[in-house]
Amino acid sequence: MGFFSIIIAVIMLGWFSAGGVFAGQAASVLSNARQQAEAKGYAFFSSHEEVLAKAKQEAKLNLLINMEVATLKAAADGFMRKYPFIQVHGKEIDGTEMAQRNLLEIKSGQAKEWDVIYATRDLYSEYLPYLWHVDLFGMAEHGTLQIPVPMIDPKNRNVAAFYTRFIAAAYNKNRVPSDQVPKAWEDFLKPEFKGKKFAVDVIPRGIASLVPAWGLEKTVDYARRLAAQEPVWVRGISRTLVSMIAGEVPMMMGLMASSVKRVESKDRLRVLQTAILEPIPTYFHSEQAILATSKNRHAALLWLEWMASPEVQKFADDLEPFGSSRYFRGGAVEQALRGRKLSTVGWEDQANLQAWQAKVFEAYGFPKASQ
Repeated sequence: MGFFSIIIAVIMLGWFSAGGVFAGQAASVLSNARQQAEAKGYAFFSSHEEVLAKAKQEAKLNLLINMEVATLKAAADGFMRKYPFIQVHGKEIDGTEMAQRNLLEIKSGQAKEWDVIYATRDLYSEYLPYLWHVDLFGMAEHGTLQIPVPMIDPKNRNVAAFYTRFIAAAYNKNRVPSDQVPKAWEDFLKPEFKGKKFAVDVIPRGIASLVPAWGLEKTVDYARRLAAQEPVWVRGISRTLVSMIAGEVPMMMGLMASSVKRVESKDRLRVLQTAILEPIPTYFHSEQAILATSKNRHAALLWLEWMASPEVQKFADDLEPFGSSRYFRGGAVEQALRGRKLSTVGWEDQANLQAWQAKVFEAYGFPKASQ
């Protein structure tokens, strides 16, 4: 063997040895992660192949989740093309009332047919005792599941949210001159906007979502001053946006940008416009988790991974305005929020949002029924 051949052999031997060391280290890290998860009562899978093999044996998946019907169908069809051995049955759940009914069924043991459910933020803590303790967060961290880690609750570790919604304002360009369009939330407090000049939803989720950026004291003070502007109080967005197109209401603030875009796309007069104001309130949407009673929990893990995939994120953007997650790079939401100042209602804020809304609602000062 020549000198250069010996050198090459030594280098190759080093590569193989290093590869073995790295593989051993990776296996050790996974093993430690699994041990730590199991010590805390969480299930943990060290390989995607293990999940896939068990999902093949289950062959079914039942979903009760918060998604648009068209997006749910596209996602389910795509999932079955990717995993043709799993048959998916999906149903949409919409609104707090349906979620409350579903929660009562879960608590009474009457919802055992579902595998993946919608763990709505409004009832989040009540769902937690009934969910499968599986370490989505740890498996995403270590690559067993391909889910962006920020989509997963780092504290509870078994709930993921696959979409992001953000709050904006809307206006009729024929009723509000371009030089008077608000550029910041504080602009709605200007004297010229007092007296039925804009609409506000009595359900204050949008305003309450300013707390992460402003703090509770400033947000409550803002709500009090907002009420002093004597806005048009409304309940519900769609009907108000139609009134805006008709010119009956000049502006509305504190509503989901996706809702404005949906109506804007149907506006033949092209008068409805969106105003994105900073800090932009954002929050998770379509929270999903696996029930502890799930019979197809490994197929459910594949579904959660699929929800985070570029394919499903693109389905959401194609079928819904601003449908995707801010953690999907290049998606409509990520592009709209990129480089802007945000007020993010994070996982740690989920349990506080209702209390914040109650404080804001109180600051609005609606008259209370006398006893």
